[in-house]
Order: sequence, then structure tokens, then C-alpha cells
Amino acid sequence: MWSYKCKSRSNRPIRKTKAIKSFPNNTEEDSGFKGGRIWNLNKIREKLYAAVNEVLSQLPVMDIIGVAITTFGVDGAPFDKNGKQLYPVISWACQRTAPVMQNIEKYSTLKSLYEKSGVHQFSFNTIYKLIWLLENHPDIIRKADKWLFMPSILSYHLTSEMYTDTSMAGTSMLTDLNTRDFSDEILDTIHINKEFFPLLIEAGTRIGKVTKEASNLSGLPAGIPVFAAGHDTQFAIFGSGAGVNEPVLSSGTWEILMVRTPNVRQDKQAFDAGITTEFDAVPGLYNPGIQWLGSGILEWIKKNFYADVSDDPNIYEIMIAEAGKFDNTKLKLIPDFLKNNGQIQNLNLSTHRGEIYRAALNALAEKTKSSLELLEESCGFKAKSLIVVGGGSKNKLWNKIREGTLGIPIKTIPQTETTVLGAAMFAFAGGGVYRSAEEARNVFLGFGSSESSG
Repeated sequence: MWSYKCKSRSNRPIRKTKAIKSFPNNTEEDSGFKGGRIWNLNKIREKLYAAVNEVLSQLPVMDIIGVAITTFGVDGAPFDKNGKQLYPVISWACQRTAPVMQNIEKYSTLKSLYEKSGVHQFSFNTIYKLIWLLENHPDIIRKADKWLFMPSILSYHLTSEMYTDTSMAGTSMLTDLNTRDFSDEILDTIHINKEFFPLLIEAGTRIGKVTKEASNLSGLPAGIPVFAAGHDTQFAIFGSGAGVNEPVLSSGTWEILMVRTPNVRQDKQAFDAGITTEFDAVPGLYNPGIQWLGSGILEWIKKNFYADVSDDPNIYEIMIAEAGKFDNTKLKLIPDFLKNNGQIQNLNLSTHRGEIYRAALNALAEKTKSSLELLEESCGFKAKSLIVVGGGSKNKLWNKIREGTLGIPIKTIPQTETTVLGAAMFAFAGGGVYRSAEEARNVFLGFGSSESSG
């Protein structure tokens, strides 16, 4: 995403999206581990550079303030002292680390890990990947000098500089919520020290500049600055315009309900509620959240019940229109697909596929309600509205159901890529265009911020 200058009514520069390009990324099988899934960094980098070239081709001659990269969390790879990657990036979709998670008590109690890091147990957490490498490839860990998370890897290829973004570190299950830093106690349990990670910096910090080699590959002018960004979720929340205690639902394959708040709990009640707390992109705030399978269930319904119109470009409109006919359905869907307990109840011979889709929308709205109640209780706030971003935010019927179920207004925003937008706000601040990311956000979105920190 790139931006151009125009003027607001107050004669201040305002930025608007001018061009955007994306390509899908897919995992590949790990040739060195049967059934393992990895990210092919060469292909990802090629797509990134192709997207940059495509965007630049759509723009007039302009000044580029800088570059910031944001990606999904937890995944990364070890590098040696010469900057050589020593092992492929194990994908979050890979199940090789599930046994490590199940046997984590060999290293530390889950209670201790949660009380320090605030991160719930997911087999894809960075700590489990590191333990897997320690147990299966100790020679690689001995040779390794640094561990880079995904955005740091891509930034390294642009700048030849290594760093660790705070928001990305906060996804790893290796940090201490109270210090906003890696936890010596947790790292000691897996025999790794802080020096294994490059300098920990905040979003918007200048990392370096685009090298001549990277310029030749990407089309970006050599010498332009590159600024730190990190975990996509944190920047999506920031880019959505959410203030303190204003919850945001990122609605995609996974639904992630989070809130920006100064109040966090890392006790048994929070753990039992399934709450994971990560560092906000702005120091002083945290992002407690709960996640569940969302549009992944709706895609399952599309695949199994709408195969006859799967090639229709209006397939989603067809599904929504059919579901809209069943306001009073008695059908009930249990969305526990990941626990092998997904159910559709009260089926009969006259059940229509649109009714099944409607039941799924109803069930996911109820899941949002119960999750929001858990967050409100844990963090001590009462939601007055809910911001919904992501692909699921475009489903007007779903938003109507959510609003009726929650009893509070649903807010959506016109920007489709709040993650990239949020990262851009920090880049503009880092480049000196605005005094802070919050000021950039106010100008981008045209409102005053309600938060007092940062």
C-alpha cells in the first residue's frame, strides 16, 4: 500500500491509499520432515517485490516516505553470524510442534509460562518451535547467532539490518508482560539467552535503508528508510481507529476479538477463558484477545453446500440472500469444529442450505457475544460498540445479526487493509511527517483519538 499527499480542510497533509496489490501465499511440504509445512521465503520475497513493482507502476513520480513490513506472528528462523538462514521457516500450520506443547512440563509449568507471557497455549507458539529445534536439530541451534521473526526476515533482505519488533516478540510466549521484554526466566528454561534475538525496538523505529541490491530486485529507490513494524493483529487494531477499551473483531478465517487496554489479568480465570494478551503497538497498552474459527466454518459450508455455484463470482451474495430468508430458523449450529464437536441440530427433510448458513452466522455471533463478555469481565470495561474489520466485516447480514445479538452498534470502516494502514501510520511518524502514530491516525481517519498514552 502506498500513499500520496493531499490537503485536508485544515490545510494539513492527509494520506489516502493510491495503489494496492496482493498475492496469496501458501505453505509447502518440508522435504526434510514428512508432513511438515514450511514457508518458502524465496517465493514470498518474489511476490513481495512483484507487488511493490506493480504498485509503483500505478503511481506518478512521488516522494516515498519509507517502508514498513507487517506479517503474521510467531513464525521465524535461525540465522548464523554471516546472515545465512539455517533452517526453513516452520509454518504456524505445521503440526510437528504439537507433541512439544503437550509435554511442555519437561521445561516449565504452563501456569508459569502464562503468568509471565500472557500467551495461551497454541502449538505454533515460537517457544515450541525453538524447543523442537533444540530437541531435533541441536547442531543448528549451536550454529545459530540470531532468531528473526517473519517481518524482520523480510526487512533484513531489504536493509541487511537485524531487529526484533516488540509486538512480534509478544506473540512468542517468551516475553514478560510486565517488562515489555523477553523473559530471562522463560528463556533460561529452554537454555536460550536474550542475545539470541536482535535488538528489541518499537514500531516506527528506523531500522536502516533499502540497499542497492534490494532496490534492483524490488524497484524501491535505494536509500529510502525502512521502519519497524510487526504483528499484523496489533497494526490492524491500531489502523481500525480503536481507542482504549474499544473492542475490535478481526473477522476472517479466524475471528480474533481484542481490545486496547491498560488492564490485564494473567490468572487462572483469564487462562480458563482462553484469553491471550499481547503487547499493543503503543507502549503502555496491551491487547488481550480471544480467537476462534470464523469464516473457516462458512467456507466449509460454501464448499459442501454451494458447490453448484462455486464458480459464480456472486457466490457470497447468493449465500447471503438465501440466509436472509430464514430470520426465525430453529436450526442450531455448534461451531466447535476444531474440537471434532461441530454439530448441526434440528435438521429435517425441508432444511434449506441457506438455513444452515444462517445458523452458522447466528452461532458465530453468539460466540462473539460470549467472548466479549469474558473480555469485559477480565479487563474491567463495558463495550459501547464493536469495530469489525477484515473480510467478514463486509457481510451486512452478519453485521446485522451481530448487532442484534450483542445489543451494541457495529462499526465498520471503508479501509479494507487496516493492518497495512496501521503500519503505514507508524512509518509516517518515524519519517517525521507526523509527531506520532496517533497523530497520523487522527489525520488518516479524520477523528480525534480517545487514548491518553503513547
